[in-house]
Amino acid sequence: MRPRHRETHVTHRIAWLRAAVLGANDGIVSTASLIVGVAAAGGTHTAVLTAALAGLTAGAMSMAAGEYVSVSSQADMEQAATETEKRELATEPASEHAELANIYVQRGLTPDLARQVAEQLMSHDALDAHLRDELGIHQTTRARPIQAALTSALTYTAGALLPLLAAIALPPAQLVVGIPLVSLLVLAALGALAARTGGASAGVGALRVLVWGAFAMGVTAGIGRWFGAIV
Repeated sequence: MRPRHRETHVTHRIAWLRAAVLGANDGIVSTASLIVGVAAAGGTHTAVLTAALAGLTAGAMSMAAGEYVSVSSQADMEQAATETEKRELATEPASEHAELANIYVQRGLTPDLARQVAEQLMSHDALDAHLRDELGIHQTTRARPIQAALTSALTYTAGALLPLLAAIALPPAQLVVGIPLVSLLVLAALGALAARTGGASAGVGALRVLVWGAFAMGVTAGIGRWFGAIV
């Protein structure tokens, strides 16, 4: 007897993974860039740390608010679509059955088989069948605003703490070089971990965040140095 074939899928991780990676990545890049920019402008160690702490707090709140509003809009659209489907199923069941069957025909089933599949799925859970196959709304990817907001705020804070702690530990003269090095190493690890968690290439994930992180910190350092020279 052949052993059962087991498959491992990662679609259930999409919602929280997106918010977590975005939050941590933004926390590291934003705070590190802020530290490098203020240090390059000639700011004192106290000024650098104050700016970093303020950036951490403001960034975490901004991420939470932005993620909540964004995902709430998605949730509102999903809810509106759900109510529409409920109404149509109650008033036009035959048309809804034909619509679902046509979807399966377009996916490759014969018309007779498509009608049978649509009938059986609708007898089991008509609303779920239409939300999933007609509108692409799946339970695993449904919008969860509060979860997304909390995840973003917490991961942003965790990410921002890394360059902040490095700034506390490093001498002021080494901030412009030390903070980018520490931050880029952490970004590479985060990108690789996120890619592996999502089932993608760790190398590609690491390279992606490294390029954009280095670009952001380089631009901020250049602006800080230029501004510090003219003020």
